[in-house]
Amino acid sequence: MVSHVGIASAYTHRRLILNGVFHMGISFDSALGVHESALRLRAHRAGMLASNLANADTPNYKAKDINFKKALAARIDDNSADLAMSSTRSGHINMNSAGVGFTEALYRVPNQPSIDGNSVEEQVEHAEFMKNNLEFQASFTFLNSKFKGLTKAIKGE
Repeated sequence: MVSHVGIASAYTHRRLILNGVFHMGISFDSALGVHESALRLRAHRAGMLASNLANADTPNYKAKDINFKKALAARIDDNSADLAMSSTRSGHINMNSAGVGFTEALYRVPNQPSIDGNSVEEQVEHAEFMKNNLEFQASFTFLNSKFKGLTKAIKGE
């Protein structure tokens, strides 16, 4: 018989004693790994790609995207993953600590520039949107399996 104590301890890293009862605290950051950040970035990227598709006929609209690998690496290195914003006065609000989650938008260079200045290429945007959707589903599936494992460990199954 396999002990689930080992599974539970794999998802924990601190112990608490409350009212004389021993509790094991679960660290969701270590339990969920990179999947939560990847899911949030994929959702953000899906919004950008959808905006590109919605503006395919807008004159002078420039298609935007993010460098997913760079943004995810930044989130792993620094939990806020915000762009550095400078404040010129002490009364300015520090946006980086607010957890807004800014990610640098990059402009896509079209293969065939449009006469009206629009850089959206519908085929490219559709392909990127579908690829992003598949990767979103993969991250969601991994995250879901992590939660199922945590639930089993908590229930002692």
